Formats: sequence, C-alpha cells, structure tokens
Amino acid sequence: MSSQPPIRGTFRSDERARAAYAEGAGIYRIVPRAVARPRDAEDVCALVRWAGAERVPLVPRGAGSAMGGGNVGDGVIVDLTALNSRKLIVDAAARRARATAPVTLRELNAAAAPHGLRLPPDPSSGRWATLAGMLSTNAAGARSVRYGSVRGWVDGVTMITADGEPVELTRRGGEGGWRDAFPPVSAVNRFEHDVAPAVHAAAELIRGRFPQTRKNSSGYALDAWLASGELVDLVIGAEGTLGIVVESRWRLDPIPRWQAGLRITLASASALGDAVPALLAHDPSAVELLDRSFLELVLPTLPAEVREGLGDAEAVLLVELERDERGALRQALDETAAAVAPWALGIETALGGEAAERLWALRHAASPILASLPETRRSLQVIEDGCVPIARLGAYVAAVRRLAAAHDVPAVLFGHAGDGHVHVNLLPELARPGWQRDVAALLDEVTAVVADLGGTPSGEHGDGRLRAALLQRIYGADVVALFRRVKDAFDPLGILNPGVILPDGTAPAPIARLKVGAEAAALPPDVAAALRAIERGGGYAQDRLTI
Repeated sequence: MSSQPPIRGTFRSDERARAAYAEGAGIYRIVPRAVARPRDAEDVCALVRWAGAERVPLVPRGAGSAMGGGNVGDGVIVDLTALNSRKLIVDAAARRARATAPVTLRELNAAAAPHGLRLPPDPSSGRWATLAGMLSTNAAGARSVRYGSVRGWVDGVTMITADGEPVELTRRGGEGGWRDAFPPVSAVNRFEHDVAPAVHAAAELIRGRFPQTRKNSSGYALDAWLASGELVDLVIGAEGTLGIVVESRWRLDPIPRWQAGLRITLASASALGDAVPALLAHDPSAVELLDRSFLELVLPTLPAEVREGLGDAEAVLLVELERDERGALRQALDETAAAVAPWALGIETALGGEAAERLWALRHAASPILASLPETRRSLQVIEDGCVPIARLGAYVAAVRRLAAAHDVPAVLFGHAGDGHVHVNLLPELARPGWQRDVAALLDEVTAVVADLGGTPSGEHGDGRLRAALLQRIYGADVVALFRRVKDAFDPLGILNPGVILPDGTAPAPIARLKVGAEAAALPPDVAAALRAIERGGGYAQDRLTI
C-alpha cells in the first residue's frame, strides 16, 4: 500500500495487529495486510473511497464468528465493532428496533425483553454475533423452523457502497420502494439499469435452479428480490460483497408466555423423512437433530439421568413448543407426542421453561467437547451447513456418514431437522498423512450429494470463501453469471470481500490456508495461543487488539 486511509479511527499494519485478525471461526488462517477500525459511517466512506483509489481489498468483519471464511482475507480487515456511533433504539409500541453495526443480538433482546419483545431468529452465536453480521449471512438458528431466517425480520439497512456513498434501503413493499427514501446512488443505478432487466428476463430459470429448501444463505438472493422488488433482500446474505452495512432496522415479535419440550429417540435416521413432517404439522418453534455420532461424543460426559433411554438411539429429535396460553401448550404437547409416536423408540416431555431446558442439556453438551479436542485432532467446519428438502434429510445424513467413513474422517452430525439442515464437524487426525486430501474429497463428494438432493451448501452461515467455488454446481453457469453481474454492478472494482460468494480467480483451493496443520501461517506464539483460547471458549466478543 502506498498510503494510509484518511480516517480518524485506527489503522494498523504491524505484525501483531495483522496476526490478531488472521482467524475467525471456521477453518482459515489468512494474515491480512492491515486492520482498519473506522470511527463512524463517515470514516467508512473515506476508507472505501481510499480502497477504490488504491485498489485495496476490504474485508468487513463483526465479531468474527462466521464459519465460512468471509471474515478473513488478504486485504484490509474492516472491524466494524469499533464504531463509536453505537446506537440501539427499541420502539416498543411499533415493535421495531434500530441498531448500528456493533450491536449484538444479545444486546437487542436484552433491551426488548422488558417490553415483552424479541428478535426471534436465534443463532447459537447470539451472545456475541453482531446484528450486521447476522444480516450479512442471513443467519437463522434453531427457531427458524417457525420464524424463518433474519431476512423476514429486516426492515432496512444503511450501507456504504463501493463508491463510498451512503445509501438507505428501506423495505416499503412494492417494486423500487427505495426511490422515495433517498437520492439514487451509483450502485443502485447500475443495478437498476444494467442488471435488473436481465434478472427479470431470467425469472423462470432462477426459480427452477434455486434450491427448494426451507432456508438458503448461498449465492445472491435473486429469488427473494424477484418476489419483493426490494434491494434490501439482495444485501441480506451478501456477506459484505455489495456494501458495508453500518446500521440496520428490525421488526420485533412478542415473546410467547409458555414453553414445552420433547425428546424423541429414533431407531433409524431413515425415519427422519416421516417423523419431522409429522412434528411440523403442530407448529413447533424448534426441531433439532442429534445424530448417533453426536450421541457417541457427548454421552460419556453426561449424568446417568440424561443418558437414560439413549443407548439404542440412532438419532434424537429435540422439539420446542411455544404458546401464549398454558392450556393450548398442554394440548399441543400431547398432540405432537401422539403424531410422532409411530417412529419413536421413546418420547420424554417437559412442560415449563426449566423442565424443558433440562431436555436441551444434551444439545448444549457438544460445543465444549469439540472445542477442547487436542491439537492433534481438531474440529473442522468444512461440510457444516448443508440444507436439503426435509423429505431427503434421512438420505443426506446417511450419505454424509457413508462418505466420511469411506475417507476415514470421523464426523459429528447435528442441526436443525425442522429445516432439513445439518451441521457437520469433521475430526481429522492431523498427524495422518493425506488428511487434507481426504477432507477436500469429502467436501467435493458431499457437495454432489447436496446438488442431487436439491439442497444448498449453506443453510444459514453463508458461502464465505469455503463454498464460493461450489455455487456453479448448485445453480448452473447461467445463474452464477447473473450473480457476477450483480456483484459487478455494486462493486465494479472488486474491492469488497473479493473471493467471497464468487471466486475471484486468485483464491486457493477451499482446503488450504488453514489454521491447523504444518502449512498454517506463522503467528507470534502468544497471539496464536490467544486466538485458540477465543475459539475454545467462544470469546468472539473480545477486542482483538488487546490480545
């Protein structure tokens, strides 16, 4: 870089600062060329204009907890958690909230709860995940089975385009609603004039090629834009490749008064295709899957009363029900249990928050175990976000099990059964020669299965760098060409998170530049240890420049 950006915030290119931002959640370690911590939206505008003039890539980043590698890169990391124009406004009467980029889901819900409100999507990273980061991947969580992903809850965004122009996209209903909200800017004009007609002309192709899954965070949401006519729907899930979000506006929902839970054991994962639809007919707020591989990992660590009845299970379903009336909840609990009984080895029910939470202790047990694995066997999130039509869920689980065994790569499976969505943690033995080759082959083969089953490689975590090269196999060349036109309209110089969602031609193979193995980039030992501690303890809220 021949200059430094004219920002009032922090800009550092020393070794320690760069090392501190070399990792996020996920598999990668990529040392950036510098770190910028803009002070406010005006600083972000100045930084983007400088990056365009210097042809310097920018990598927008929140807490760094995204799994796909969209929060690391060779360019300048833009840490949006340092914006000092921090603002959170809850309008309880309107059931609306407005928040700047650093505000987390936990903070929003803490402010909304006294009014009996919440933002329903609940990613497991919600303790530290920023709202802008959640928006950038179209995040979801366990309750997406009832409430959907964040797209349905976003009213609008303020973002800085690749031209360094602020733009406010407000969901107003109806085509082109943005025109009454603010003056047109370059990126919007380029999209409206150069790309929108082509997308409309390809509407039938898009509807035919997009995965028919309950949720999808892969590619650009052309299907959602065609349905709504709202540009905000393209920004949601774009992972900072179309603009840098500095503020977001949200709808809130009343918190149901009563909760109940069920723990259902299944003798075979093949029953999922029948059992899950039977559960969905009773409007659960969550239906979580714990595969046999998950049970084998966690059961030895749990009390006997939690392990009881699980010894012969090939899968466990954890179900949450929410209602405003206790009588309605009791009825829903009984009817749900009866509906799933034909496929169940056993059913345990719990009425009330504390009792229901006890059933979920099993679900929460895995993360500490996976995080504490020795350095010779690390948990790698490689095929960790596949989502398929619910009827094909059993087939997908069976295929992942079979392929992982064929490559001698242990795998732990769990996820959101109500959406046909499975998280897979691979546990390769790092001392075994050729493990990277086996993991890469597994990614390739599982992607083929996802495509054959009509699924998406990313249900809620985004493509990042990990899945960018897979999109053509899912969507086909013509739809990916439309994705490229969207990207070029919003970011003609290619400075916003290049290599994320769409390959930039210079990115390495997906299973490269990892945070593990002999080829991992060297970091100062104390920084490397601090990053590992963040990964082990879920410390993504920590200020990286203090490690």
